[in-house]
Formats: sequence, C-alpha cells, structure tokens
Amino acid sequence: MQSKKPQAAKSAQRVIKKYPNRRLYDTDTSSYITLTEVKQLVLDNQAFVVRDAKTNDDISRGILLQIILEEEAGGAPMFSEAALANIIRFYGHAMQGFMGTYLEKNVQAFTDMQGQLSQQSKNLTPETWTQFANMQNPMMAGMTGSYVEQSKAMFEKMQEQMKLQTEQMLGAFGVKR
Repeated sequence: MQSKKPQAAKSAQRVIKKYPNRRLYDTDTSSYITLTEVKQLVLDNQAFVVRDAKTNDDISRGILLQIILEEEAGGAPMFSEAALANIIRFYGHAMQGFMGTYLEKNVQAFTDMQGQLSQQSKNLTPETWTQFANMQNPMMAGMTGSYVEQSKAMFEKMQEQMKLQTEQMLGAFGVKR
C-alpha cells in the first residue's frame, strides 16, 4: 500500500479541475467547490490554478472573469458602462498590451495605498481616531499624490513606447520624421 504524500510535499499552488458538467473539483480537499469558494480563495490570497479536466488547459482567467461578472451583476458594480466600453475599445488596438499593464500597476498601487492606510489605522482608539481624522486630509493628499505620480509616470512611459513603435513602423515604410 502506497503512503500519502506528507502535507509539506504538496505543491504551493492549489489545483482545481473544471469538469464538463461545469463543476469545480478542489484536488487539495478532494471535494467539489462553488464559484463562491473560489472567490474566497482569491480573498484569502491562496495560490491556485483552474484546469480543464479533459485538456488540462489553464482556464483560471476565465473563472476569475466569471467571478467578476457575477460580482458586477450582483448589486453594486465597480465598473460603469462607459468604463467597460472604453476597456472593450482597447482590444485589438495598438495600446492593448500597454493598457493591461497600466491597469494592473494602478490597481496594485491602489491596493498598496489601501494596505498602508489599513495598517496605520489598525490600533486607533477613539482619541487617536479623532487625531487621525484631523490629519487625514494631508496624509491622504500625500498618498494619493504618490499614486497620481506613479500613474502619470506609467502613462508617460506608455506614450513614449507608442511614439517609438510609430517611428519604427513609419521607418519600415520608408517615412522619416
């Protein structure tokens, strides 16, 4: 009889298999799970991959998009119709690759800023909360200023890349500036 692998020998990344009947199977717990439970894995910062049970293809992005779709349909959407339309317009556009990176870096910067704020406000008593509220405007201005600077730098980098690509493309056609 073969012994089970020790817990430490398991891979750090949890594997979830999606079967044709649309059910998700968590190989870590040897049980079927719901999309809500996959969402909880995301919220808990658990590393996982979702694989198609037949082809073994990585379908994690599709599952994450499905979670976002359900969240958007469920009450208080994060994206307006205009924002979604603008995102769609970037598909197939020369800026598509840059936009993904730009959004990812901005979301990360915002997450970092939120984490800093959360960390700083952890042990506030009512008295220190009052002091915190009084100094919140300058602190928020500093934090959002940092975020805006990062966003601006990323946008400028994106513009420079577009300029270089345009010059290369025009150069290939024999057009010089």
